Amino acid sequence: MKEKKALPYYSNTSVIYNIKKSSDFRRQIKVVFIFNKVIKFLWEMLAYNCPINGLRILFHRWRGVNIGKNVFIGLRCTLDHAYPEYIYLEDNVILTGDIYLIAHSKPSSHFKRKLQSYVAPIIIMKNTFVGVNTTILPGVTIGEGSVISAGSVVFNSVPSNSIVNGNPAVIIRTFK
Repeated sequence: MKEKKALPYYSNTSVIYNIKKSSDFRRQIKVVFIFNKVIKFLWEMLAYNCPINGLRILFHRWRGVNIGKNVFIGLRCTLDHAYPEYIYLEDNVILTGDIYLIAHSKPSSHFKRKLQSYVAPIIIMKNTFVGVNTTILPGVTIGEGSVISAGSVVFNSVPSNSIVNGNPAVIIRTFK
């Protein structure tokens, strides 16, 4: 499992400028990096629009998302564009449509002293249901058997066997 790590802040320097000033070896690395990003982007677009759940899961696995058995991922689910390998979906997880799982925070350098720039894993444990139009932010662990109601924004980890709702999501009920 991946640990939380700091990221450099976003800067507006041109990619072409960076390639131009780098050496031949670094330029080759950047070409491979860009090629891999394009391939992962294509897998993501196929998964985002695919009407067949089995293929959606296959495309997300090829991107690097860690997916268990018997998982359902609905249409138009965005599983972090930049760091899909930081998303863990255990067995029997249901993600309905239009869900955002964001595993990183990368503000511009203007916010350097105000906001952190980091990547942290999102872990959704067994037998969890996530409702439509939900956003789950970096570093959140959803406990086993929990329910995230529609339209929630989850900032903090959710204990097992809980129902959460709202923005920010708060526990409205626990069960056994």
